[in-house]
Amino acid sequence: MKRFGLIGAGGFIAPRHMKAIKDTGNELLSAIDKHDSVGIIDSYFPDASFFTEFERFDRHVEKLKKQGTPIDYFAVCSPNYLHDAHCRFGLRYGADVICEKPLVLNPWNLDSLEEMERESGKKVYTILQLRLHPNILALKKRVEESPADKVFDFELTYITSRGSWYYTSWKGDIHKSGGIATNIGVHFFDMLTWIFGSVKNNVVNVHQHDRAGGLIEFDKARVKWFLSINEHTLPEAAKKQGKRTYRSVKLEGEEIEFSDGFTELHTQSYQQILSGNGYGISDTRKAIELVYDIRNKEVAGLKGDYHSFCDLPFEKHPFD
Repeated sequence: MKRFGLIGAGGFIAPRHMKAIKDTGNELLSAIDKHDSVGIIDSYFPDASFFTEFERFDRHVEKLKKQGTPIDYFAVCSPNYLHDAHCRFGLRYGADVICEKPLVLNPWNLDSLEEMERESGKKVYTILQLRLHPNILALKKRVEESPADKVFDFELTYITSRGSWYYTSWKGDIHKSGGIATNIGVHFFDMLTWIFGSVKNNVVNVHQHDRAGGLIEFDKARVKWFLSINEHTLPEAAKKQGKRTYRSVKLEGEEIEFSDGFTELHTQSYQQILSGNGYGISDTRKAIELVYDIRNKEVAGLKGDYHSFCDLPFEKHPFD
């Protein structure tokens, strides 16, 4: 049984990590979040210590080490801009780290983490759960078995509606979340680099507070993509059904279904990591470089070949 510490217990994603820790037969000893709305812990590890101040959390886990019951793994579910610091904390402590995506916001932060891995002898793992989805695995196999000179047409559309709270939270601050492409899209961009290879050309047609879209040319595909948190960008069919989320992945015009099958992917990711087969820093580098490039790219506007949703009328920031 491995002993876990959890950094960032109050967010949306933390319960998936709690469940994964429990489902893999391990134990959560201590958790930290600056917010105290973390009653979900009772569903998994009611005896876990909880702190709202990092200094007290630090002191407690150090005490555990001195008592001979050190933390083996820190799970990091804090805001994106803190991932790098919290991973380094775990390595300095002498534990391995399992960090939510994006692992970091800037590519050069990966270099310093790799250096700390070498110094500490410990590893940083990240959650790339789409690589474990059966339909995504089948898609990768299909692309690998295609003719060497085949370049696919691929379209990605992901809309997940968010209210005004989003812009008040850290997620609405591009310096803390990395913006739309990073915060809600990094796992899709990881999937694309994993399946289609290296980026040859990257055009950003739209990049607003509530949406982003563009065209990326990979070794094996031309990908039109569009991401949004604005419910007004939902297709009419989705609106009529009362849906607030829309996800579509098309290869050569054929819809690839992968809406289901996500429930256990964090647990499967933990199983892979605990067996020594998890995804590490090098595995996430291409996606981190790509979303960094998207974030800093000059917006080309509606020129050339682009995703049809990029034509949708823009809206003001809700706080303008």
